Amino acid sequence: MSEKSKIRIYVPQNLAPDLEIALPPEQSHYLCNVMRLENGKNIRCFNDKDGEFSALIVGANKKQTILRILSLERLPQKSPDIWLVFAPLKKDRTDFLIEKAVELGVNKIIPVFTRFGITDKIRSDRVKAQLVEAVEQCERFDVPALDEISDLSSLLKNWPQSRKLFFMDETRTGQPAVDAFNAYKNQPAALLIGPEGGFAPEEAALLRRLPFVCPVSLGPRILRAETAATAALAVWQAVAGDWKE
Repeated sequence: MSEKSKIRIYVPQNLAPDLEIALPPEQSHYLCNVMRLENGKNIRCFNDKDGEFSALIVGANKKQTILRILSLERLPQKSPDIWLVFAPLKKDRTDFLIEKAVELGVNKIIPVFTRFGITDKIRSDRVKAQLVEAVEQCERFDVPALDEISDLSSLLKNWPQSRKLFFMDETRTGQPAVDAFNAYKNQPAALLIGPEGGFAPEEAALLRRLPFVCPVSLGPRILRAETAATAALAVWQAVAGDWKE
C-alpha cells in the first residue's frame, strides 16, 4: 500500500495475509455508500489478536463487501488495565464520555445506577457500536468490554477487592488524584464517577467504609461528570498508565 489509508475498520475474524473476508451489512454500507469506495481501494483492518493489516476491496457491494487481507502493518498492543464506572448521563454527555474513555485507554466500562442518577437503563447495542467506532478512530486495537448496568450497592458487594476503586469525591476530603494514583500505580484500578447530582450521603459513607475504595479529589472546582471522568483518566494515564511509554 503506497499511502496509509485513513479508513480503518475493526474485524473480529482471524486476520492473515491472503485471506478473503466478507464484511457484515453495516460495514459494507459504510464503505460503499458513505465512503463511496470501490473495488481496488485500500483500507486498514485490525483486531486485538492479530494486529493491523492493509486490505484490498475485491468485492464492493452495499450488502456484503469482500476484503483481501494483504500485509501486516502493526502488531497488536494492549491497553492499560483501567476500568471506568459511571452513572449514565443525558444522551449527548454519555456519548462524549464513552468516546473519551476509549481514547484514554479504558479497557472496561461499567454503567452504574446511583440514588441521584437520571436513568437505570442504557442501550448496550448503541454503546457497543460507539465503542467500536471510537476504537477505529483513535488507532487502538482492543474494544473495551461493556458490563450491564447494576446498582451501586450490588456492584460494590461483588467488587474484586484486589482492584483499587478510586471514587471522585467532590467534597475534597480525598487525596489529590496524582498522589492517590501514584500510591497504587502498580495495582489494577478503576475510577468511579458519580451522576450530575453527586453521590448521596449514604453512598459516599458506604464507599469510605470499604477497604478497597480510595476517595480522590480533582481540585477546587466542581466538574461535570463527563469532565471529571476525562480529567481523572488523563491524570491516571500520566501517572500509572501508558503515557509514560
